[in-house]
Amino acid sequence: MTQGERRIPARRTVLGAAGATVLGTSAALAAGTGAAQAAGAGRTPGHGRGYRSLPVPTVIAHRGASGYRPEHTLGSYRLALDLGAHVIEQDLVPTKDGHLVCRHENDITGTTDVADHPEFASRRTTKSVDGTSYTGWFTEDFTLAELKTLRAKERIPGTRQENTLYDGRWTVPTFEEVLRWAEDEGRRRGREIWLHVETKHPTYFRSLGLGLEERLAKLLRRYGRHRANSPVFLQSFEPSSVQRLAKLVDSPGVVLLSGATSRPWDFVQAGDPRTVADLVTPQGLRWIASYAKGIGPTLDLVIPRDASGRLGDPTTLVRDAHAEGLILHPYTHRNENAFLPADFRRGTDPAAYGDSFGALKRYLATGIDGIFSDNPDTALLGAADHTARD
Repeated sequence: MTQGERRIPARRTVLGAAGATVLGTSAALAAGTGAAQAAGAGRTPGHGRGYRSLPVPTVIAHRGASGYRPEHTLGSYRLALDLGAHVIEQDLVPTKDGHLVCRHENDITGTTDVADHPEFASRRTTKSVDGTSYTGWFTEDFTLAELKTLRAKERIPGTRQENTLYDGRWTVPTFEEVLRWAEDEGRRRGREIWLHVETKHPTYFRSLGLGLEERLAKLLRRYGRHRANSPVFLQSFEPSSVQRLAKLVDSPGVVLLSGATSRPWDFVQAGDPRTVADLVTPQGLRWIASYAKGIGPTLDLVIPRDASGRLGDPTTLVRDAHAEGLILHPYTHRNENAFLPADFRRGTDPAAYGDSFGALKRYLATGIDGIFSDNPDTALLGAADHTARD
């Protein structure tokens, strides 16, 4: 029995309550998930009323519906909307000629077919990005025209074999293409299309003369998403990037936070000794609140896992962040056993679905304002369950 044959029944079980399967047509998905979206929302997002008008819990499609389509493609973004996601995430990296494109990393070895292009064989190289060595192909070594000759593919085919069906179907989108797409979708669907936009490795790219923030701010102004009530969040793991953006536009900023012992790369470069553990103290959160509207912590900062990988007791992060007026959008919820806490895994196949709803129940019960999910339909149903209990 193949991996795909094992996963399809589990996926249908998860989506059955929404009345659709992820392999159906967009129209069927939209019809099947409309009720789930309404149930999960509690209220409908209002036009031009800012992030406080979003549903709570807010479901943010992590790199689009990346549990079902290759990440950061228009196909992944469109499916996320069809499934009912409230917000769609983009990660931004630059090309050699300064265009912002949507990739989780500047290393495109695993997310495009670049290795199949002999004309680019000589571009394969080794680089140090934020202190880590990578060997592969990098966006900053390609012009946009060259990058557009590549096709996107599934990043983790061993876990998501079904997604490889869509390998080669889409190109790498520019952020401007996404902004135009969001405008078109907004007109078609009669609502704002919210985006959650991350600057990737901003200190690294600034050192190459490819500063992200100014390019991003220019596009936001061009498409009217630079205001405090614009339907966009601007996020980064580097606080200085969020601070820089706050001086350029009024769009709400979110500081992303990884493991407690880690240090943001801009802190490393500046000699700032603070770690994430320092930033999640009341004092650190007060400092973040001076220039940002929210934080995006790893879920382990909300509920740590013990030595066996099981969920422990929640920390005080939600309470402390809310006391400073910050919203929390933790990352990342996924359905597969490989990504779930040990107490919510089912069976021994890491690619099979576990008790995703059980994990969501624990996370949402902490009072977080939203959650990033590779499987937005699952997260919407979990949000609906949570709202019904309130």
